[in-house]
Amino acid sequence: MKKLVYILSAFILAASCNVLDFDESSSQYSRDDMYKTYSNIQKMLTNIYGYMPNKDIADVSSALRDCGSDDAEYADPDASVQRFTNGNWSPIQTVDDKWSLYYGIRSANEFLESIETVDLSMYQYDTKYQRWLEHLAYYPYEARVLRAYYFFELARRYGDIAMPLTMLTAEQANSIEKTPFDEVIDFIVSECDACAPNLPATYVGLLDDEIGRVTNGFALAVKAKALLYAASPLHNPSGDKAKWQKAALAAKAIIDLNQYKLDKAEKANNYLSQEVIFAIARSESQSFEKYNFPVRFTEGQRTSMAGTFPTQNLVDAFETKGGYDITLAADGWHTSDPAFDITKPYENRDPRFARAILANGMSFKGSAIETFVGGKDYSATRSELGTPTGYYLRRYIQESTSFTPEASVTNKHQWIVYRYAEALLSYAEAVNEYLGSPSATDGTFTLSALDAINQVRANADMPDVEATTQAAFRDAVRREWRVEFAFEDHRFWDVRRWKMGQSVMGQIDGVEIVRNGSDLSYSRKMVETRTWSDKMNLYPIPQAETFNNPNLTQNPGWN
Repeated sequence: MKKLVYILSAFILAASCNVLDFDESSSQYSRDDMYKTYSNIQKMLTNIYGYMPNKDIADVSSALRDCGSDDAEYADPDASVQRFTNGNWSPIQTVDDKWSLYYGIRSANEFLESIETVDLSMYQYDTKYQRWLEHLAYYPYEARVLRAYYFFELARRYGDIAMPLTMLTAEQANSIEKTPFDEVIDFIVSECDACAPNLPATYVGLLDDEIGRVTNGFALAVKAKALLYAASPLHNPSGDKAKWQKAALAAKAIIDLNQYKLDKAEKANNYLSQEVIFAIARSESQSFEKYNFPVRFTEGQRTSMAGTFPTQNLVDAFETKGGYDITLAADGWHTSDPAFDITKPYENRDPRFARAILANGMSFKGSAIETFVGGKDYSATRSELGTPTGYYLRRYIQESTSFTPEASVTNKHQWIVYRYAEALLSYAEAVNEYLGSPSATDGTFTLSALDAINQVRANADMPDVEATTQAAFRDAVRREWRVEFAFEDHRFWDVRRWKMGQSVMGQIDGVEIVRNGSDLSYSRKMVETRTWSDKMNLYPIPQAETFNNPNLTQNPGWN
């Protein structure tokens, strides 16, 4: 039977199989015990998977990180996610610090040290013995790629980071020095290069048909992502073309695998899509829908301000179906598309719009969304639990979830970590920067930046980008990142790696819709002004950590 490996939350797994929690003076398992049976070894590896970061903010389970970008607003004005944008972010008031990833890294280091001496030969006559050995052959490489990915998650938050590669004593942990960002990236690349050839393309048809484990494709994806960030303006202020070349080559390696292909269907919550390279699977739950459904569909379950709500800033990034800009101003919609009906502004848009956003008039659970003034899904104030922007979230929402008494429906969710379209856009961005032109090719990069981005757009049934200059294409690919990956945890980071916070983070807007008979009028409204400083391109190191370890010098501007 095919099995999906559902990676449970780290705090649940840590309680049962994190060696750091074992009390060897009691009757609990010892560290040695955990490596004497295959099932316990498997649990130890699963524990490492358990630290995979969520796409939401840890202490606000319904707030996607996009609420810290210009793509979304969180309903509760006092929620911790607001610190990203209201100026209350500091080493004392941290958000999303993910320092817990060091527990995942420690677990990986412990696993890699312990598995070297594993001996299951006492079970050699068990019918499962050979299968266990086949599994175990992959386990060290899976652990190394996960550790590399956790280092990347820390590095994109903090830049230079402590990078322990062995089990540390408390004294060592409180004195370890930072490793420069570029050296962290070099290590990630070397680990992924070493592990990828030793991992399968898929576990389907192999061993126990487990889906959700680290593959060679994910190893290459971690490498490509790390090199793209290293080449981006935040970490490459001089525009070193050699860094862009490395990023382009890493993305090309994924393309050249010929293991993945673009999928016209929705990829969110679809781990079987041929486009998905890695996704985090979660068990059945209603919590995401509880806080992000239009409130009338929650049957009174949502009783507090919560939810991720798309902004007009993001809506304006989605073109018309014909590939024209369309924007909302105080006096209504504006577009040069001669075939577009501005009285129906959410129809005939880029098809990706309807997969990311619920707007007025769209169908949801057999009913039309009404965000016009006085409509069923409108709220004049946030305390009424409606949308402050005039839009609701669609991405990752499981529409069949139901809160109806005695007919409740829960669903599983699969959060995308990396999919094939990211490799194509990474390639397009990097080749344009390296070769200096969107149409340029050479003996290595035979696919132009234009060809790569237009594959993604063709998959969405959108017309080709026709940018002819490096600068024009740079704008086009940044826009494509935004619409293709809306609410897939990209925009928050892209604003930072491109160092564009000053130009996009000052104000977020929404839409005001007024109905007069059968006619609707639309106008842009300000939702919130925000605070931005370039120090926010990197996170502040938690003050408690700098107190524990003086060698963890604070990031610039956060002292």
